Amino acid sequence: MIAQQRKVVVMKNNSGYFAPVLVAAFTAVLAVGVSMPVAAADQASFKDGILPILTKHCSECHAKGGEGQQASGLDLTSYEGVMKGTVHGAVVVPGDAFTSNIMVLIDGRAGPELKMPHGRKDLSRWEKTLIRRWINRGAQNN
Repeated sequence: MIAQQRKVVVMKNNSGYFAPVLVAAFTAVLAVGVSMPVAAADQASFKDGILPILTKHCSECHAKGGEGQQASGLDLTSYEGVMKGTVHGAVVVPGDAFTSNIMVLIDGRAGPELKMPHGRKDLSRWEKTLIRRWINRGAQNN
């Protein structure tokens, strides 16, 4: 077996800092900045993460007595309502966001005429990520 030798070139810039130290520091800051939102999405709870999104984007129609609730039976104002689904069946498949009808409708995969929310601003990429991860982690009432 032949041992390989690596040569590390250390350059000193005008400020006196060594380039490898700066690269290491920048990499550490970048890693923390990228991992924090992912960690937040991983810890999304229904009460603190998902329900506020549904309230903001969906409750106007999908609350008791609302147009969407009357048409489909879907009440998105509580965990029980979300998990009950519509008169046609479940909208959330715990552990499988891709096949969950709520994500199919939010993502617009059922067609533009069924994309949710109707006539309102789309959910942000971050909001969709939170819902998707909550579903994929079992759609718990937490």
